[in-house]
Amino acid sequence: MSEKIKDAGHKGTVQFFPGLVLFFRRRVSPARLAILVAAAAAIVLLGIASFSYGSKLYTDWHQRRLLHRAESLLQEEKFDQAAQNARKVLTVDPNSVPARYILAEAAEKQNLEESVLWRAQIAQLLPKDPDSQLNLASAALRFGQIDLARKALNNVVPNYRGSAAFHVVAGWLARAEGNLAEQEAQFAAAVKEEPGNDIYQFNLAALQIQSNDSEKSAKARSVLDRLTKIAPFRTGALRALLNDAVGRNDLAAADNFAQQLQMSQEVTFGDYLLCLTFYRKLDEKKFRPLLERVKPFAVRNPSDLAALMSWMNENALAEDVVKWIDKLSKNELTFPPVSIAVAATYANTKNWSRLRRWTGTGSWGDSDYLRIAYQAIATRKSRNGGTEHTEFEKLWRSAEQATNEQPERELDLARLASKWNLEKESEQLWSRVAKNPPMRREALDALRRLYRANNNLEKLYDTLQRLHESSPTEAPITADLARLGLNIEQNTKESHDLAKEAYDRAPNELNCAVTYAFSLYRLGRSAEGLGIIQRLPPDQLHDPHGAVYVALLLADASQIEGAKEYIGTAEAGKIYLEEKKLLEEAKSKLAAASATPSPPISPIPAELSPTPTSTSLHRCCSRFALRSEAGRRSVLPRQRFRCDNAPRFYIGPVLGGRSATDSFYGLKSNF
Repeated sequence: MSEKIKDAGHKGTVQFFPGLVLFFRRRVSPARLAILVAAAAAIVLLGIASFSYGSKLYTDWHQRRLLHRAESLLQEEKFDQAAQNARKVLTVDPNSVPARYILAEAAEKQNLEESVLWRAQIAQLLPKDPDSQLNLASAALRFGQIDLARKALNNVVPNYRGSAAFHVVAGWLARAEGNLAEQEAQFAAAVKEEPGNDIYQFNLAALQIQSNDSEKSAKARSVLDRLTKIAPFRTGALRALLNDAVGRNDLAAADNFAQQLQMSQEVTFGDYLLCLTFYRKLDEKKFRPLLERVKPFAVRNPSDLAALMSWMNENALAEDVVKWIDKLSKNELTFPPVSIAVAATYANTKNWSRLRRWTGTGSWGDSDYLRIAYQAIATRKSRNGGTEHTEFEKLWRSAEQATNEQPERELDLARLASKWNLEKESEQLWSRVAKNPPMRREALDALRRLYRANNNLEKLYDTLQRLHESSPTEAPITADLARLGLNIEQNTKESHDLAKEAYDRAPNELNCAVTYAFSLYRLGRSAEGLGIIQRLPPDQLHDPHGAVYVALLLADASQIEGAKEYIGTAEAGKIYLEEKKLLEEAKSKLAAASATPSPPISPIPAELSPTPTSTSLHRCCSRFALRSEAGRRSVLPRQRFRCDNAPRFYIGPVLGGRSATDSFYGLKSNF
């Protein structure tokens, strides 16, 4: 049987390859053999090429299919599935830009920070594409990566930097840096490029309605009023208009906007708080009933309840919150946002014993660092037997450790430390927070206020330098840095340059103009400095800080009566340490000028005369002196005479409603 199987096998082989056997049995010429080999090779190569081409066609088809599927899922808001399909594309084509676009969009829709990573990869693959760089900058700003956003904007090709899209992103970068003047300039440039774009119109109007420039605010009001009739902008425009009406004490307009806002389909709990702010300020009769109607809605949601309590604390209603707390159940108060608001209430009412009990036990979850911090504050304020300082320090260190060095938590602690005047603790925290770009401006402003209050001029100067570096185009900061540098003789040459730069940017801003006038005085060009001051609105010059510099220049020009007026204004207000030295300098100059007998000059007129030329200023106001051979300066008696070109100053009232610091320095608590 085995032999039959073997024979059958041989027969099959011979039958299967009959041509091959005959081929080798026959004699083949070398030429024919070469032709046959070449043909076989061609067939093999053609087969390989066909297989490769077919494989590539399949791969491309499969990739397009995955991308199409991912795009469909993205539009259906199935973000995870869309991302999975896009990642499959990347396994086939690691350089696929469309796949990265889908991954970036899916991440942004879910508010995930990984969108910045995908936008960065796209920008790296398409370095010359302006939209890719702008998308990266926008994503970076969204998640607080300011330095990356600035770098991306700098990478936009020059010929695209005049586009509206570039100006909008640059405006939001300026906003993140705290540079509101630059933000307004960029938004205005975007509107100029695309005046028909309602988004750009809204962004600019919502900013300019807060402007002190009546023409700008009126125009913004008109734009926002138009946008209330367009659905996507209606609620936002109503919010801005309500805020503006409350600020202007326009009761009728505010009531109208409040009613419209409450009827809006997109109304939020925050909008109810905005309406409460209006009624609290302008219509007390409507305020209480509305507050009582809002309370039951707030209790339904811990975040809303905490928001309402915080709003009441900020509006001098902490005692009312204490009474409300007593009526709420324990379950309604145990959620961390509410627990924090309750602690703030007890602190605001200085009920330290109750605050210690409230924060002494339990846990507030991720917010436990605030529980410990409030406990530390209660311990320090209660002053029990002199041991509170050691216990406070121990608790505060525990609170700092509980932040786990997370910037957002350190920011909360820094704000709390500043509010309760914990100077050492707030300085340490703000210094750490300042290392985080999105929080840098707030931290530097807080450090600036701290060093200004303590007259720590060296650290104040360093802080102003950092502020200037982060917002180089913000004229008031530039002026503050220049003026302090001139006062403490730090980087004098640079300070003169910065004073000129600030004035060129904002010649009508009191802070910038006075700083430049002071710089000219230091350079021995007092007459030009007087010309700068003369062009300022007269009703702004009575700010105590500004009065110091005005008095100094007037005394240097021997305008005795005017100098006396401004010296009195400065002395009546609260001025800084270095300004007190300047005021003494002005008094010395005034004493020297008064010692010279001369007829009295007429009081300062109520209106400014036309700006005099430097020649007439010198002729009318300067001292004339000769130097003796020994090099000593001798002041010759001067003859007073009237000259129509002499500079005149009008002493007007302080700007209505603003503090001295606000009117002179532009920003609260500026240098």
